[in-house]
Amino acid sequence: MVELSGVLGVAMVALGMVLTPGPNMIYLVSRSITQGRRAGVVSLGGVAVGFLVYLLATNLGLSVVFLAVPELYVAVKLAGAAYLAYLAWNALRPGGVSVFAPEELPHDSPRKLFTMGLMTNLLNPKIAIMYLSLIPQFISLEAGNVLLQGFLLGSVQIAVALTVNLGIVLAAGAIAVFLARRPSWLRAQRYLMGTALGLLAVSVAADTSAPARA
Repeated sequence: MVELSGVLGVAMVALGMVLTPGPNMIYLVSRSITQGRRAGVVSLGGVAVGFLVYLLATNLGLSVVFLAVPELYVAVKLAGAAYLAYLAWNALRPGGVSVFAPEELPHDSPRKLFTMGLMTNLLNPKIAIMYLSLIPQFISLEAGNVLLQGFLLGSVQIAVALTVNLGIVLAAGAIAVFLARRPSWLRAQRYLMGTALGLLAVSVAADTSAPARA
């Protein structure tokens, strides 16, 4: 059985990650603003399938690789911290652009929207980091079946990510207009997200736990 602390921990990490600027958010917001909510929802469907691919791949094989080569686990963790620090810098640097000020995009078919959502998620290093180095840290060997824990905790992440992203898709247009009229709020949004990313980067880099056993 998954421990409550693990569920809450994954939920908080997933919430923090989904609320920080990244490829998924940028793509979903851009599509929702330029092509409408329906396009954003179709794109989100592709993102959801990408989450399922990561969930299956990490729980069925990568944990074994990390146990065999622990140095690889450390490398992934440090790479994750570096990427989070990079996102933090992009948000905090002078001249940084808010995710709610996207460029105009051409209209695409539902099939292309779904495919692009899927590929954006599969190629998103932030999601790879989530599954490879963050979620495994909440798995408890004492709680029993590690594989089941991995699937349940991954499902928590997916539920949080899809719920928040759906809200962002439905509200993207209104948020963009609201923030465009309030430049100081737009800057505050960037600084808040950048600070959260920076703190998460330090936390990941400083963590010394070993990969969970499968």
